[in-house]
Amino acid sequence: MDATLKVLTSAGKAEGETFEFTRALIGGAAIDATGSPLPKETLDICKASDSVLLAAIGGYKWDALPAEQRPERGLLGLRAGLNAFANLRPAIVPPQLADSSPLKREIVEGVDILIVRELVGGIYFGQPRGFGKNEKGERTGFNTDVYSESEVERIARVAFDAARKRQKRLCSVEKSNVLEVSQLWKEVVIRVSTDYPDIELSHMYIDNAAMQLLRNPKYFDVVVTGNIFGDILSDEASMLAGSLGMLPSASISNSGPGIFEPVHGSAPDIAGQDIANPLAMVLSAAMMCRYDLSIPKVADRLEQAVNDALDKGYRTKDLWKEGTRLVKCSEIGELLTEMVA
Repeated sequence: MDATLKVLTSAGKAEGETFEFTRALIGGAAIDATGSPLPKETLDICKASDSVLLAAIGGYKWDALPAEQRPERGLLGLRAGLNAFANLRPAIVPPQLADSSPLKREIVEGVDILIVRELVGGIYFGQPRGFGKNEKGERTGFNTDVYSESEVERIARVAFDAARKRQKRLCSVEKSNVLEVSQLWKEVVIRVSTDYPDIELSHMYIDNAAMQLLRNPKYFDVVVTGNIFGDILSDEASMLAGSLGMLPSASISNSGPGIFEPVHGSAPDIAGQDIANPLAMVLSAAMMCRYDLSIPKVADRLEQAVNDALDKGYRTKDLWKEGTRLVKCSEIGELLTEMVA
């Protein structure tokens, strides 16, 4: 986060834009300071802001807490509190990183996918949820995967609109051969598609989509799916580029500030070692400038600097290989700060 704020400030200055940053606690840091993963003060600050740039949360330290007190609850609460229902996760493989992927270069080079994930419904938010006992006295755990027609329609429209700005192809991913919630999903998406006759709509079951994402990722342009399926597919897509450290995301609402964050987690095993990859956070800041703050020239500077750094062979530990230049998180942050100025 610190590296990104320096880069963002420098890029803004170059375009005559200034930023006012207000820090707020969430997740593990908030639990340690206040006992809550999402203090009311944090949510109030976010609601009053133009946009939210979010660092990764969580860690092994808090894994033993009751489910409702864990860091992830803060993230879910923030998304719901801001009604950030549409999560946009691009998965792009630049030519400089095609050899960093565990897949063959000819499979991943040129991949450009946008995953549109519904973010405030589905199994992560559905009720009832909890623990109980069955007729044998055994403990049980249960969750509810539920979507309303209006929830599916609004995320479908976000995806169709995004497809119009790209290659005009949309794939809806669900499991309608088994799940009623997916049957409703598919019906609503088909109905909405009549308003978008210029968009080529296809449907795919989640298990096949997970396979095709590795077998033939260039098939996909825009993917729209529910909360849990989108969570899984976007993490899988990260490995097309070789690292979670390259994937940004935007979570937007119909009104109010959006949430912009890297797809990767907090990586507590490397905390304090200055070896994390900050590029996903920088690219998330670029998405913030483009989607929430309407300053696309600043976004262009950030994205171009990342591309230039890759062109020059700079790599953090997660992407390093023979023939490239190994740099620490702070070092690439300084390089990018100079490049955007």
